[in-house]
Amino acid sequence: MASPSQAVPNTGMMDRVDTEILIVGGGPAGLSVASTLPQDISAILVHQDRSIGTPVRTSGGCWMRDVNALGIPAEFAHPVHHADIYSDNEHLKLDMSSDPVGVLNVTALYRWLAGQSRADIRCGTKYLGTRREGGKLISRLRENRVEYEIASRVIVDASGWHCAVLQSLGLSPPPDRRGIGIEYEFAAPSHDPDRAALFFGSATPTGYGWAFPSTLGSLRLGVGLIEPDSDQSPKALMEGLLASNAMERMGLPRPQSFHVNAGILPSVPFTSDLIFDGVIRVGDSANMATPTLGEGIRICIEHGRTLGAALGKNSPKALTQWERIVRRKLALQYRIGFEANRRAAAYTPRDWDRSVARMRTLPPEELLRFFQNDFSARMIAQRGAQSIGRKIGRMLGGR
Repeated sequence: MASPSQAVPNTGMMDRVDTEILIVGGGPAGLSVASTLPQDISAILVHQDRSIGTPVRTSGGCWMRDVNALGIPAEFAHPVHHADIYSDNEHLKLDMSSDPVGVLNVTALYRWLAGQSRADIRCGTKYLGTRREGGKLISRLRENRVEYEIASRVIVDASGWHCAVLQSLGLSPPPDRRGIGIEYEFAAPSHDPDRAALFFGSATPTGYGWAFPSTLGSLRLGVGLIEPDSDQSPKALMEGLLASNAMERMGLPRPQSFHVNAGILPSVPFTSDLIFDGVIRVGDSANMATPTLGEGIRICIEHGRTLGAALGKNSPKALTQWERIVRRKLALQYRIGFEANRRAAAYTPRDWDRSVARMRTLPPEELLRFFQNDFSARMIAQRGAQSIGRKIGRMLGGR
Protein backbone atom coordinates (compact mmCIF):
# COMPACT_ATOMS: atom_id res chain seq x y z
CA MET A 1 0.00 0.00 0.00
CA ALA A 2 1.41 3.37 -0.97
CA SER A 3 2.33 5.84 1.72
CA PRO A 4 1.04 9.43 1.43
CA SER A 5 4.45 10.72 0.43
CA GLN A 6 4.68 8.15 -2.36
CA ALA A 7 1.18 8.80 -3.69
CA VAL A 8 1.67 12.16 -5.43
CA PRO A 9 5.14 13.66 -4.97
CA ASN A 10 5.68 17.38 -5.27
CA THR A 11 7.52 17.68 -8.58
CA GLY A 12 7.86 21.44 -8.80
CA MET A 13 5.77 24.44 -9.81
CA MET A 14 2.27 23.68 -11.03
CA ASP A 15 -0.90 25.76 -11.25
CA ARG A 16 -2.88 25.41 -8.05
CA VAL A 17 -6.52 26.10 -7.22
CA ASP A 18 -7.66 26.60 -3.63
CA THR A 19 -11.02 25.37 -2.39
CA GLU A 20 -12.46 24.21 0.91
CA ILE A 21 -13.89 20.89 -0.28
CA LEU A 22 -12.85 18.64 -3.16
CA ILE A 23 -15.34 15.94 -4.19
CA VAL A 24 -13.89 13.14 -6.32
CA GLY A 25 -16.62 11.42 -8.31
CA GLY A 26 -19.77 12.64 -10.06
CA GLY A 27 -22.08 9.73 -9.34
CA PRO A 28 -25.11 9.93 -7.05
CA ALA A 29 -23.05 10.10 -3.86
CA GLY A 30 -20.74 12.92 -4.92
CA LEU A 31 -23.50 14.91 -6.60
CA SER A 32 -25.71 14.58 -3.52
CA VAL A 33 -22.94 15.85 -1.25
CA ALA A 34 -22.53 18.86 -3.54
CA SER A 35 -26.29 19.53 -3.58
CA THR A 36 -26.55 20.33 0.13
CA LEU A 37 -23.39 22.33 0.73
CA PRO A 38 -24.06 25.92 1.84
CA GLN A 39 -23.49 28.70 -0.67
CA ASP A 40 -20.69 30.21 1.41
CA ILE A 41 -18.50 27.08 1.20
CA SER A 42 -16.30 26.73 -1.88
CA ALA A 43 -16.25 23.27 -3.45
CA ILE A 44 -15.04 21.59 -6.61
CA LEU A 45 -16.37 18.27 -7.91
CA VAL A 46 -14.18 16.41 -10.41
CA HIS A 47 -15.60 13.69 -12.64
CA GLN A 48 -13.58 11.53 -15.01
CA ASP A 49 -16.29 11.04 -17.64
CA ARG A 50 -16.95 13.77 -20.17
CA SER A 51 -20.53 14.25 -19.02
CA ILE A 52 -22.67 13.53 -15.99
CA GLY A 53 -24.83 10.41 -16.24
CA THR A 54 -23.10 8.74 -19.18
CA PRO A 55 -21.94 6.10 -19.66
CA VAL A 56 -24.59 4.31 -17.58
CA ARG A 57 -23.10 1.91 -15.04
CA THR A 58 -26.20 0.69 -13.19
CA SER A 59 -29.61 -0.79 -13.96
CA GLY A 60 -31.23 1.94 -11.86
CA GLY A 61 -33.35 -0.30 -9.66
CA CYS A 62 -34.98 1.48 -6.73
CA TRP A 63 -38.33 1.56 -4.89
CA MET A 64 -41.12 4.02 -5.56
CA ARG A 65 -41.51 4.86 -1.88
CA ASP A 66 -37.84 5.92 -1.80
CA VAL A 67 -38.24 7.88 -5.02
CA ASN A 68 -41.03 9.84 -3.34
CA ALA A 69 -39.24 10.19 0.00
CA LEU A 70 -36.11 11.57 -1.67
CA GLY A 71 -38.07 14.08 -3.74
CA ILE A 72 -36.96 12.57 -7.05
CA PRO A 73 -39.23 13.76 -9.89
CA ALA A 74 -41.79 11.09 -10.74
CA GLU A 75 -40.91 11.19 -14.44
CA PHE A 76 -37.44 9.83 -13.64
CA ALA A 77 -38.81 6.52 -12.30
CA HIS A 78 -40.82 3.82 -14.06
CA PRO A 79 -43.06 1.96 -11.56
CA VAL A 80 -43.25 -1.83 -11.82
CA HIS A 81 -45.85 -3.78 -9.83
CA HIS A 82 -45.19 -7.36 -10.91
CA ALA A 83 -42.09 -9.56 -11.14
CA ASP A 84 -41.39 -13.11 -12.24
CA ILE A 85 -38.60 -14.91 -10.39
CA TYR A 86 -36.97 -17.89 -12.10
CA SER A 87 -34.49 -20.61 -11.34
CA ASP A 88 -33.66 -23.37 -13.81
CA ASN A 89 -36.80 -25.37 -13.01
CA GLU A 90 -38.95 -23.18 -10.76
CA HIS A 91 -40.99 -20.01 -11.20
CA LEU A 92 -42.61 -17.53 -8.82
CA LYS A 93 -44.99 -14.70 -9.66
CA LEU A 94 -44.41 -11.85 -7.20
CA ASP A 95 -47.04 -9.18 -6.61
CA MET A 96 -45.23 -5.96 -5.70
CA SER A 97 -48.31 -3.74 -5.57
CA SER A 98 -47.73 -3.04 -1.87
CA ASP A 99 -44.20 -1.73 -2.53
CA PRO A 100 -43.52 -1.26 -6.25
CA VAL A 101 -40.09 -1.09 -7.80
CA GLY A 102 -39.03 2.14 -9.48
CA VAL A 103 -36.64 1.75 -12.42
CA LEU A 104 -34.72 5.01 -12.64
CA ASN A 105 -33.68 6.98 -15.69
CA VAL A 106 -30.12 7.15 -14.43
CA THR A 107 -28.85 9.80 -16.84
CA ALA A 108 -31.76 12.16 -16.20
CA LEU A 109 -31.55 11.63 -12.44
CA TYR A 110 -27.82 12.30 -12.20
CA ARG A 111 -28.14 15.45 -14.31
CA TRP A 112 -31.00 16.62 -12.11
CA LEU A 113 -28.77 16.12 -9.07
CA ALA A 114 -25.98 18.02 -10.84
CA GLY A 115 -28.39 20.91 -11.42
CA GLN A 116 -28.73 21.26 -7.64
CA SER A 117 -24.97 21.29 -7.08
CA ARG A 118 -23.35 24.06 -5.07
CA ALA A 119 -19.94 22.95 -6.37
CA ASP A 120 -17.93 23.81 -9.47
CA ILE A 121 -18.38 20.60 -11.52
CA ARG A 122 -15.43 19.72 -13.76
CA CYS A 123 -16.10 16.82 -16.13
CA GLY A 124 -13.42 15.12 -18.21
CA THR A 125 -11.05 15.52 -15.26
CA LYS A 126 -8.82 12.66 -14.16
CA TYR A 127 -7.93 12.38 -10.48
CA LEU A 128 -4.25 11.40 -10.15
CA GLY A 129 -3.64 11.35 -6.41
CA THR A 130 -3.26 13.32 -3.19
CA ARG A 131 -0.55 14.19 -0.70
CA ARG A 132 -0.66 16.02 2.63
CA GLU A 133 1.24 19.28 2.82
CA GLY A 134 1.18 21.93 5.53
CA GLY A 135 -2.17 20.91 6.94
CA LYS A 136 -3.78 20.82 3.48
CA LEU A 137 -4.67 18.05 1.08
CA ILE A 138 -2.97 18.64 -2.27
CA SER A 139 -4.54 16.71 -5.14
CA ARG A 140 -3.28 16.43 -8.68
CA LEU A 141 -5.74 16.47 -11.57
CA ARG A 142 -5.49 16.27 -15.36
CA GLU A 143 -7.96 18.14 -17.57
CA ASN A 144 -7.58 18.59 -21.33
CA ARG A 145 -4.09 17.06 -21.08
CA VAL A 146 -3.02 19.74 -18.60
CA GLU A 147 -2.11 18.82 -15.03
CA TYR A 148 -2.80 21.12 -12.10
CA GLU A 149 -3.33 20.91 -8.34
CA ILE A 150 -6.24 21.55 -6.02
CA ALA A 151 -5.55 22.41 -2.38
CA SER A 152 -8.42 21.65 -0.01
CA ARG A 153 -9.06 21.11 3.69
CA VAL A 154 -11.45 18.20 3.00
CA ILE A 155 -11.70 15.55 0.29
CA VAL A 156 -14.83 13.47 -0.23
CA ASP A 157 -13.99 10.14 -1.83
CA ALA A 158 -17.05 9.39 -3.95
CA SER A 159 -14.98 7.66 -6.63
CA GLY A 160 -16.88 4.38 -6.40
CA TRP A 161 -15.27 0.97 -6.05
CA HIS A 162 -11.88 2.39 -7.04
CA CYS A 163 -11.57 4.12 -3.62
CA ALA A 164 -9.19 6.40 -5.51
CA VAL A 165 -8.48 8.93 -2.77
CA LEU A 166 -8.24 6.36 0.01
CA GLN A 167 -5.90 4.24 -2.07
CA SER A 168 -3.71 7.20 -3.00
CA LEU A 169 -3.22 8.15 0.65
CA GLY A 170 -2.64 4.58 1.79
CA LEU A 171 -5.85 4.55 3.82
CA SER A 172 -7.66 1.64 2.16
CA PRO A 173 -7.21 -0.59 -0.89
CA PRO A 174 -10.00 -1.21 -3.42
CA PRO A 175 -12.32 -4.11 -2.53
CA ASP A 176 -11.00 -7.58 -3.33
CA ARG A 177 -14.52 -8.89 -4.00
CA ARG A 178 -16.71 -7.13 -6.53
CA GLY A 179 -20.04 -7.47 -8.25
CA ILE A 180 -19.59 -7.09 -12.02
CA GLY A 181 -22.53 -6.68 -14.34
CA ILE A 182 -23.37 -6.12 -17.98
CA GLU A 183 -26.70 -4.96 -19.36
CA TYR A 184 -28.18 -4.80 -22.84
CA GLU A 185 -30.75 -2.03 -23.25
CA PHE A 186 -33.02 -2.30 -26.26
CA ALA A 187 -36.43 -1.34 -27.63
CA ALA A 188 -39.07 -3.84 -26.50
CA PRO A 189 -42.52 -2.59 -27.56
CA SER A 190 -44.10 -6.01 -27.01
CA HIS A 191 -42.90 -6.39 -23.41
CA ASP A 192 -45.36 -5.69 -20.59
CA PRO A 193 -44.10 -2.39 -19.08
CA ASP A 194 -45.44 -3.40 -15.66
CA ARG A 195 -43.43 -6.64 -15.48
CA ALA A 196 -39.85 -7.24 -14.34
CA ALA A 197 -37.93 -10.51 -14.10
CA LEU A 198 -35.17 -11.82 -11.84
CA PHE A 199 -33.40 -15.09 -12.57
CA PHE A 200 -30.94 -17.27 -10.67
CA GLY A 201 -29.13 -20.54 -11.29
CA SER A 202 -26.99 -21.86 -14.13
CA ALA A 203 -27.38 -18.71 -16.24
CA THR A 204 -25.85 -16.54 -13.51
CA PRO A 205 -23.55 -18.50 -11.15
CA THR A 206 -22.66 -16.51 -7.97
CA GLY A 207 -24.99 -13.68 -9.00
CA TYR A 208 -28.32 -13.04 -10.66
CA GLY A 209 -29.92 -11.71 -13.82
CA TRP A 210 -32.64 -9.15 -14.41
CA ALA A 211 -34.99 -7.66 -16.96
CA PHE A 212 -36.35 -4.20 -16.10
CA PRO A 213 -38.65 -2.03 -18.22
CA SER A 214 -37.54 1.61 -18.29
CA THR A 215 -38.98 5.11 -18.51
CA LEU A 216 -37.86 5.20 -22.16
CA GLY A 217 -39.95 2.20 -23.23
CA SER A 218 -36.85 0.03 -23.46
CA LEU A 219 -35.96 -3.19 -21.65
CA ARG A 220 -32.77 -3.55 -19.60
CA LEU A 221 -31.59 -7.16 -19.71
CA GLY A 222 -28.62 -7.81 -17.46
CA VAL A 223 -26.49 -10.42 -15.75
CA GLY A 224 -24.12 -10.00 -12.83
CA LEU A 225 -21.63 -12.16 -10.97
CA ILE A 226 -19.26 -11.88 -8.05
CA GLU A 227 -15.52 -11.87 -8.65
CA PRO A 228 -13.41 -13.79 -7.62
CA ASP A 229 -16.15 -16.23 -6.53
CA SER A 230 -16.69 -16.76 -10.26
CA ASP A 231 -14.00 -16.67 -12.95
CA GLN A 232 -16.48 -16.23 -15.80
CA SER A 233 -17.15 -12.95 -17.56
CA PRO A 234 -20.55 -11.23 -17.62
CA LYS A 235 -20.30 -10.92 -21.40
CA ALA A 236 -19.86 -14.69 -21.76
CA LEU A 237 -22.82 -15.26 -19.45
CA MET A 238 -24.96 -12.89 -21.52
CA GLU A 239 -23.98 -14.63 -24.74
CA GLY A 240 -24.82 -17.98 -23.18
CA LEU A 241 -28.19 -16.67 -21.99
CA LEU A 242 -29.12 -15.41 -25.44
CA ALA A 243 -28.01 -18.67 -27.06
CA SER A 244 -30.21 -20.73 -24.72
CA ASN A 245 -33.98 -21.18 -24.62
CA ALA A 246 -34.20 -19.23 -21.34
CA MET A 247 -35.51 -16.07 -23.04
CA GLU A 248 -38.53 -17.93 -24.41
CA ARG A 249 -39.16 -19.66 -21.09
CA MET A 250 -39.15 -16.32 -19.27
CA GLY A 251 -41.25 -14.62 -21.94
CA LEU A 252 -38.58 -12.03 -22.70
CA PRO A 253 -37.94 -10.56 -26.15
CA ARG A 254 -34.55 -11.06 -27.79
CA PRO A 255 -32.59 -7.92 -28.61
CA GLN A 256 -32.01 -7.21 -32.29
CA SER A 257 -29.84 -4.18 -31.60
CA PHE A 258 -28.87 -2.88 -28.20
CA HIS A 259 -26.84 -0.44 -26.15
CA VAL A 260 -24.39 -1.90 -23.63
CA ASN A 261 -24.22 -0.67 -20.02
CA ALA A 262 -21.67 -2.12 -17.60
CA GLY A 263 -20.65 -1.51 -14.02
CA ILE A 264 -18.75 -2.69 -10.96
CA LEU A 265 -19.60 -2.32 -7.28
CA PRO A 266 -18.05 -3.62 -4.05
CA SER A 267 -19.32 -6.92 -2.66
CA VAL A 268 -17.61 -6.79 0.72
CA PRO A 269 -18.83 -6.06 4.25
CA PHE A 270 -19.94 -2.51 5.04
CA THR A 271 -17.05 -0.31 6.19
CA SER A 272 -17.95 1.51 9.41
CA ASP A 273 -14.89 3.81 9.39
CA LEU A 274 -15.89 6.67 7.11
CA ILE A 275 -13.72 9.61 8.24
CA PHE A 276 -9.90 9.76 8.00
CA ASP A 277 -8.52 13.14 9.10
CA GLY A 278 -10.06 15.28 6.39
CA VAL A 279 -10.85 12.45 3.97
CA ILE A 280 -14.41 11.11 3.98
CA ARG A 281 -15.75 8.12 2.08
CA VAL A 282 -19.34 7.85 0.85
CA GLY A 283 -21.27 5.73 -1.65
CA ASP A 284 -19.56 2.74 -3.23
CA SER A 285 -16.24 3.92 -1.77
CA ALA A 286 -17.81 3.01 1.59
CA ASN A 287 -19.56 -0.18 0.35
CA MET A 288 -23.02 1.37 0.73
CA ALA A 289 -24.82 -0.70 -1.93
CA THR A 290 -27.12 -3.31 -0.40
CA PRO A 291 -25.49 -6.75 -0.16
CA THR A 292 -28.69 -8.53 -1.21
CA LEU A 293 -29.27 -7.05 -4.69
CA GLY A 294 -26.48 -4.47 -4.97
CA GLU A 295 -28.90 -1.53 -4.94
CA GLY A 296 -27.18 1.72 -4.08
CA ILE A 297 -28.60 4.88 -5.66
CA ARG A 298 -31.16 5.70 -2.96
CA ILE A 299 -28.59 5.08 -0.22
CA CYS A 300 -25.95 7.21 -1.94
CA ILE A 301 -28.41 10.08 -2.30
CA GLU A 302 -29.65 9.89 1.29
CA HIS A 303 -26.24 9.73 2.96
CA GLY A 304 -24.58 12.02 0.42
CA ARG A 305 -27.10 14.76 1.17
CA THR A 306 -26.65 14.43 4.92
CA LEU A 307 -22.86 14.48 4.50
CA GLY A 308 -23.08 17.73 2.53
CA ALA A 309 -25.19 19.26 5.29
CA ALA A 310 -22.71 18.08 7.94
CA LEU A 311 -19.76 19.49 6.00
CA GLY A 312 -21.60 22.79 5.80
CA LYS A 313 -21.46 23.12 9.59
CA ASN A 314 -17.63 23.08 9.47
CA SER A 315 -17.60 21.12 12.71
CA PRO A 316 -15.83 17.85 13.57
CA LYS A 317 -18.76 17.05 15.85
CA ALA A 318 -21.23 17.29 12.95
CA LEU A 319 -19.15 14.87 10.87
CA THR A 320 -18.78 12.43 13.75
CA GLN A 321 -22.53 12.54 14.24
CA TRP A 322 -23.06 11.87 10.51
CA GLU A 323 -20.75 8.86 10.69
CA ARG A 324 -22.57 7.56 13.77
CA ILE A 325 -25.98 7.86 12.08
CA VAL A 326 -24.78 6.03 8.96
CA ARG A 327 -23.34 3.24 11.09
CA ARG A 328 -26.57 2.95 13.05
CA LYS A 329 -28.63 2.67 9.87
CA LEU A 330 -26.40 0.35 7.85
CA ALA A 331 -23.90 -1.64 9.90
CA LEU A 332 -26.13 -4.32 11.42
CA GLN A 333 -28.53 -4.51 8.47
CA TYR A 334 -25.61 -4.97 6.07
CA ARG A 335 -23.92 -7.52 8.30
CA ILE A 336 -27.05 -9.67 8.02
CA GLY A 337 -27.39 -9.07 4.28
CA PHE A 338 -23.74 -9.87 3.62
CA GLU A 339 -24.08 -13.21 5.39
CA ALA A 340 -26.89 -14.05 2.96
CA ASN A 341 -24.81 -12.71 0.04
CA ARG A 342 -21.80 -14.84 0.96
CA ARG A 343 -23.84 -18.01 1.30
CA ALA A 344 -25.91 -17.44 -1.84
CA ALA A 345 -22.80 -16.92 -3.98
CA ALA A 346 -21.98 -20.61 -3.43
CA TYR A 347 -25.43 -21.96 -4.34
CA THR A 348 -25.86 -24.46 -7.15
CA PRO A 349 -28.72 -24.44 -9.68
CA ARG A 350 -30.39 -27.13 -7.58
CA ASP A 351 -30.13 -24.90 -4.50
CA TRP A 352 -31.81 -22.10 -6.42
CA ASP A 353 -34.63 -24.42 -7.49
CA ARG A 354 -35.28 -25.13 -3.82
CA SER A 355 -34.93 -21.44 -3.06
CA VAL A 356 -37.57 -20.26 -5.50
CA ALA A 357 -39.90 -23.04 -4.37
CA ARG A 358 -39.50 -21.81 -0.78
CA MET A 359 -40.01 -18.18 -1.79
CA ARG A 360 -43.52 -19.15 -2.86
CA THR A 361 -44.35 -19.89 0.78
CA LEU A 362 -43.45 -16.35 1.91
CA PRO A 363 -45.78 -13.35 2.02
CA PRO A 364 -44.80 -10.89 -0.76
CA GLU A 365 -44.06 -8.18 1.82
CA GLU A 366 -41.48 -10.36 3.57
CA LEU A 367 -39.72 -11.26 0.34
CA LEU A 368 -39.62 -7.61 -0.72
CA ARG A 369 -38.06 -6.63 2.61
CA PHE A 370 -35.31 -9.16 1.99
CA PHE A 371 -34.65 -7.74 -1.49
CA GLN A 372 -34.46 -4.27 0.12
CA ASN A 373 -32.03 -5.55 2.78
CA ASP A 374 -34.56 -4.44 5.40
CA PHE A 375 -34.59 -6.62 8.50
CA SER A 376 -36.86 -5.64 11.38
CA ALA A 377 -35.52 -4.66 14.79
CA ARG A 378 -37.77 -7.25 16.38
CA MET A 379 -36.33 -10.01 14.20
CA ILE A 380 -32.77 -8.97 15.03
CA ALA A 381 -33.48 -8.72 18.76
CA GLN A 382 -35.08 -12.15 18.88
CA ARG A 383 -32.62 -14.11 16.77
CA GLY A 384 -29.36 -12.20 16.44
CA ALA A 385 -27.71 -10.98 13.25
CA GLN A 386 -25.64 -14.06 12.39
CA SER A 387 -28.54 -16.42 13.06
CA ILE A 388 -30.81 -14.37 10.80
CA GLY A 389 -28.22 -14.39 8.02
CA ARG A 390 -27.98 -18.17 8.19
CA LYS A 391 -31.76 -18.52 8.32
CA ILE A 392 -32.21 -16.29 5.28
CA GLY A 393 -29.55 -18.26 3.46
CA ARG A 394 -31.35 -21.52 4.17
CA MET A 395 -34.75 -20.05 3.44
CA LEU A 396 -33.85 -18.39 0.15
CA GLY A 397 -30.83 -20.36 -0.95
CA GLY A 398 -31.92 -23.92 -0.38
CA ARG A 399 -29.27 -25.00 2.17
